[in-house]
Amino acid sequence: MAHILVVEDERPINQLICRSLSLVGHLCEPAYSGQEARACSEEKAFDLAILDVMLPDTDGFALYSLIKPIPAIFVTARGALTDRLKGLNMGADDYIVKPFEMQELLARVNAVLRRSGKLTERFSLDDTEVDLAARSVSVRGEPVELTPQEFALLEALIQNRNIALSREQILSIAWGMDYFGDDRTVDVHIQKLRKKLLWDKRIKTVYKLGYRLETRP
Repeated sequence: MAHILVVEDERPINQLICRSLSLVGHLCEPAYSGQEARACSEEKAFDLAILDVMLPDTDGFALYSLIKPIPAIFVTARGALTDRLKGLNMGADDYIVKPFEMQELLARVNAVLRRSGKLTERFSLDDTEVDLAARSVSVRGEPVELTPQEFALLEALIQNRNIALSREQILSIAWGMDYFGDDRTVDVHIQKLRKKLLWDKRIKTVYKLGYRLETRP
């Protein structure tokens, strides 16, 4: 779990980001202005800041210079190359342009947290233990062999836990953007994971959409 500062003046977007990050286990602190964000950064320690570039009282670039060295991802509607380069040259870890899919933001958050050593690489649920770094799985203390594709699917479910993913999203995350096969292959691999990990009640089928790894009681 990481402590993340979310700085976005549009409340619905801020709330959506916080809710999505909270679902996968992170603790979020919303801020709706540069002044509020700076006060939060002075009072609390954060593992990551998600910064909107266009704020009502300042811009994300100026704010970032005040709250560094917190790792940061800029979020903005301004997609010009000069803006992206400005943020990255200031030392920001990533830059994402609106509109974006929430799964893309989650993946970028995971990547930044992994690079900064803040991402937990071990995951436990019921009798199943997963070491993402070692790419190993055990159930009730016994090792379980997964194919590379099964592990990629498992990693996608874990990183997006408690969030419903469509079959198309799962294919994009776990199989790659260049996969052109039948999305029914997702169903086949889901059934294999359910059986191998004893997760019949944990990997939920989302009607007419796809699947969700449910970690909540």
